[in-house]
Amino acid sequence: MKILKQIWNMISIPLVAVILAVFIGTIIIFISGSSPIQAYYGMLRGSLGGLDSITRTLEKATPLIFSGLAVAIGFKAGLFNIGAQGQLLFGAITSAAVGFMIKGLPWFIHAPLALLAGGLAGALYGAIPGILKTTTGAHEVITTIMLNYVAINFTDYLADGPWKDRSLSNVVARTPEIELSAKIGTIGPIPIGFIIAVIAGVIIWWLLWRTTWGYQIRTVGLNPNAARYAGMRVSMVVILTMVFSGLLAGLGGAVETQGVVGRYQPGFNVGLGFDGITVALLGKTHPLGAIPAAVLLGAIKAGSSEMQFESGIAKEITDVIQALILFFIAADMIVRWIIRRRVEEGAEKVVLSTGWGKH
Repeated sequence: MKILKQIWNMISIPLVAVILAVFIGTIIIFISGSSPIQAYYGMLRGSLGGLDSITRTLEKATPLIFSGLAVAIGFKAGLFNIGAQGQLLFGAITSAAVGFMIKGLPWFIHAPLALLAGGLAGALYGAIPGILKTTTGAHEVITTIMLNYVAINFTDYLADGPWKDRSLSNVVARTPEIELSAKIGTIGPIPIGFIIAVIAGVIIWWLLWRTTWGYQIRTVGLNPNAARYAGMRVSMVVILTMVFSGLLAGLGGAVETQGVVGRYQPGFNVGLGFDGITVALLGKTHPLGAIPAAVLLGAIKAGSSEMQFESGIAKEITDVIQALILFFIAADMIVRWIIRRRVEEGAEKVVLSTGWGKH
């Protein structure tokens, strides 16, 4: 009974937030002159209506799991990493570079090598705001936002400049297609990238709750002064957390390149890093909670085209539903009032930031 209560306490707010978002979305669809039943039927058919639809849903969910994990691990250390988008972009284009520049390698070396390169690129980019925060006190929200713009423009330059596909048939900014040996396929309807993402979620859970380093991350997130008094190297924890956060986001970009797009092309990865914030909050900043949260958002994205075809509504309706989910998660007092329960003493809350000062 106690376990069931704990599970309910964990899923009640995200569940009600999703229900409220769908309910308000129903009203919006009805006001727009379309049938909500047809719209949601189209979404379900487009996301779960067959093996191809399920594969598409899991493909959409895979980078969201990685970006959600990246944001979630930052939250645990009291850091708000809004830079997952930039870290993901660097991971995506670095993976593409390794994928098309290196030739002649077997797949069991080439594909992991490209994944590793993408993860390391994201990690290095994630280290920058961590170092700035610990050495100058610069807030990670500000620095990661600015670094996102740097990443967007720099990767656009690479895709339209030195790494552009120079084939005669290409007229857009994108890299050459990666080698077949660097691509990541599927096992039945399940993308291999999704399996890797789930394994990553389990590893992050184990690190956070079963290791000394994870304990230090959570302690710094709850009270950095107490952590420092206990002898923890708070600055090092902050930097390593941002490095690990960037690593996860970079892996998300690499998997998207190797498992879906097959190259880097500006615009194909837009919003995946920012959606990680929704995934992290919907999953209650828990690594395992990020997985079903990402699958839900992946299903919404995968079913949006069919939803539009079935009911004739604007595709942006799915973005509205996703925004409503984020709103009700962030403004959880509304949800708590609806389900009439108070915050339990000792319940873990999301700490979005540790403030402007130095660690």
